[in-house]
Amino acid sequence: MRLVKHTILSIVSLIILIAYLSCNEKGKNNVVAKKESVMQIEKSSYGTTTNNEKVTQFKLRNIEGIDVTIITYGGIITEIITPDSEGNMKNVTLGFDSLQQYEKENPFFGALVGRYGNRIAKGKFSLEGVDYNLAMNNGENSLHGGLMGFDKVVWKVEEVKESDLFVSLKLSYLSKDMEEGFPGNLKTTVTYTLNKDNSLDVLYEATTDKTTIVNLTQHSYFNLSGNFSELILDHEVEIDADKFVPVDPTLIPIGDLASVENSPFDFRKMRFIGDAINADNEQIKLGVGYDHCWVLNSQEKGYRFVAKAYHAESRRLMEVLTDQPGMQLYTGNFLDGTLPMPGGGTYAKRSGLCFETQHYPDSPNQPQFPSTTLEPGEKYITKTTFKFSTK
Repeated sequence: MRLVKHTILSIVSLIILIAYLSCNEKGKNNVVAKKESVMQIEKSSYGTTTNNEKVTQFKLRNIEGIDVTIITYGGIITEIITPDSEGNMKNVTLGFDSLQQYEKENPFFGALVGRYGNRIAKGKFSLEGVDYNLAMNNGENSLHGGLMGFDKVVWKVEEVKESDLFVSLKLSYLSKDMEEGFPGNLKTTVTYTLNKDNSLDVLYEATTDKTTIVNLTQHSYFNLSGNFSELILDHEVEIDADKFVPVDPTLIPIGDLASVENSPFDFRKMRFIGDAINADNEQIKLGVGYDHCWVLNSQEKGYRFVAKAYHAESRRLMEVLTDQPGMQLYTGNFLDGTLPMPGGGTYAKRSGLCFETQHYPDSPNQPQFPSTTLEPGEKYITKTTFKFSTK
């Protein structure tokens, strides 16, 4: 009898031990799963500039399916890695694999652009009766902030946040009075926030101590195929805009707004970029393709859906939301096969497209356009979102 009791007790003890170990193991697995579901930011060195300034890289990681890598030089997005419909992860933004390449002259790959995104005619504008002169770095015009715009400075890290729903990186830069010819000490912050739903928010904020002009934007080149040897002509695009901004031969607005109706600029319904990019159209010829600002609809609503791009083979979809009045669609018309791709090869003409949410070009010289003037005591604040998914 004692032997039977002893055997029973041994069996019961063994069962309890197995149950305990099983529960403990499940608990461990649950902890690991919970840890993996938390969004994270990874920090690492990205080298030193020729001016001996240290540059840091931040990878905003979303276990749901997207990584965004940003460097403090130019606030540049170097990579956005997203899944296709089969779960294959690829980078969908054009860029380089070294700081040295970003420091060389390049077409603003992934950069924060300021103080003024797009062109200002003849590099001149007037405020409160004072004339200002900017560097003419695009023919006879000023482009994207001048020779040393926001894309060529090292931004300061203000704040890093991690949570179960989002991760964010807040960068700041103080542009001093008359830097690149612009008046006022402009304190600018840009916050990149990667959300759990695979959307990337870009929040721009700025204040000034003197009347100035501001028009900030993000200049990433997208190729949703993830293969930069392929052109973006097979991307379908939709833009919620009934009008666009016609330009002169130097790509400065002529002052009037034109209807997109029955033109290569009508993207109110999804259509391929390649459908009319080589059309026999004066504006297309001037831009060597698309390099124009669309006048976005429903401006009175503020933050809203404005555009999307779709790549059928990978089934990647990118939606754009913003509170801005305009968006420049640029189709990489001036990429010429000289810039190196990571891993080998070079970027060909039209291997990427940009969705630059902003005010219209040359607004300081076009009083009929929405104003880009910022006064002391006011706060410039605007938000744009790029949301990635598959369908």
